[in-house]
Amino acid sequence: MQALGETLLEQLEALSVPELVAVVLAIAYLLLAIRQNIWCWACAAVSTAIYVYLFVTAKLYMESMLNVFYFGMAVYGYSVWRRGGEAQTELPVTVWPVRVHAAAIAAVILLSAGTGFLFDRYTDAVYPYLDAMTTYAAIWTTFLVARKVLENWWYWLVIDAGSILLYLSRDLYLTSLLFVVYLAMIPFGIVAWKRSMREHAHA
Repeated sequence: MQALGETLLEQLEALSVPELVAVVLAIAYLLLAIRQNIWCWACAAVSTAIYVYLFVTAKLYMESMLNVFYFGMAVYGYSVWRRGGEAQTELPVTVWPVRVHAAAIAAVILLSAGTGFLFDRYTDAVYPYLDAMTTYAAIWTTFLVARKVLENWWYWLVIDAGSILLYLSRDLYLTSLLFVVYLAMIPFGIVAWKRSMREHAHA
């Protein structure tokens, strides 16, 4: 436990200013998303733009490309939330049919299996299947957030738990801690979005 604390302290001290800003904005994004505040997308856009730069510098090109996608989704999410739902009202929280989620989960599993196999066979990737699974699932779930679909929080519960295991296995304790914070915030998101959905239904 002491060694873990010392490692976390070392990683905190090693944080660059851009990385620290990106982490703070990433947390701000989730806090604002829970409150359905449109400025969550501004935080996401700046945070992901910084991560694109950081990952390119670190030669983690796939992670960089994923954050390019996240940046695009931040722009899309802001546009959708600003435009709103019918009659230009605030976009309501909704629930999508089980068949849609079943199809999406099947697609994520198939894509993860294919990508995981290729990375396992032709690269030195660590935990390629878990890495692929969390990546594809995060892409789908970010789209659900942009559409204010309640089930996004349940996806994040699984994704973040898997990500914690992945980062711990690579001794990325600070990043793991960030995802522990994310995980702890998810129940608040579920409760807040469910309450919003009930209030809209009774309006």
